[in-house]
Amino acid sequence: MKIIINCDDLGASLNVNNRIFEMMEQRRVTSATLLMNGPAVEDAVERIGKFRECSFGVHLNLTEFSPLTDQPGLVPLLDENGDFNGTGRRSPRKIPLTASIRARVYAEWCEQIERALAQGVPISHIDSHHHVHTRLSLLPVLHGLRQRFGIRKVRLRHNVSGVAHPMSWLRHARNSAWNFTLRHYVGATTTDGFASFSTFHERLQAGLGWRGTIEVMCHPGGELFAAETELLRANWLEKLDKDAQLISYNDLA
Repeated sequence: MKIIINCDDLGASLNVNNRIFEMMEQRRVTSATLLMNGPAVEDAVERIGKFRECSFGVHLNLTEFSPLTDQPGLVPLLDENGDFNGTGRRSPRKIPLTASIRARVYAEWCEQIERALAQGVPISHIDSHHHVHTRLSLLPVLHGLRQRFGIRKVRLRHNVSGVAHPMSWLRHARNSAWNFTLRHYVGATTTDGFASFSTFHERLQAGLGWRGTIEVMCHPGGELFAAETELLRANWLEKLDKDAQLISYNDLA
């Protein structure tokens, strides 16, 4: 088992940055993705050079903070203050993403990636805030990003089930179909599995491992993830199989 422990939301706040880099110093996490429109992203970018053994990607965003581009076509995704509206009726997870909106999303995500490149971020992979990149209608956008920037490594949909609340067969089938399309239409390189840290930890406690590569998602310092942050600080490393290896996205072939 080769495990990537990836922190989402780097750049969301100074507290999130501090907790993520603390976990990297302790070698409890191996990777992170940056919110390039986050209020603390400059602080994050300044500090990533100290962690060359870790990988850093872009956390594509359509659900929080202000967009980097000024496009009338993004208005359907914005609230009255001009910020992305990830929880209201204009959430990109709820409204139809027309061809016009998808074109504006492509331009916004290009700008987010270009800003990372301009600031010297060694982009290893991409995922997204609140998993918006996993909408079926945005697969052509991901394909366009791969062609333009040559970024091949992309996060999967969840395909590793928990113990107490196993994934339904229908959800697993849908996610597997999307993952297949990501690999074969978009041409993405992915891990074999993807799970939240709580699911991963639950499986460790039950003595269940995983063959192949897996990305484990976590959110150190996030306001809604205090329990998860404490789990990350606990003794889960001691429960790993002796053959298990922590890697980063830079190590993913």
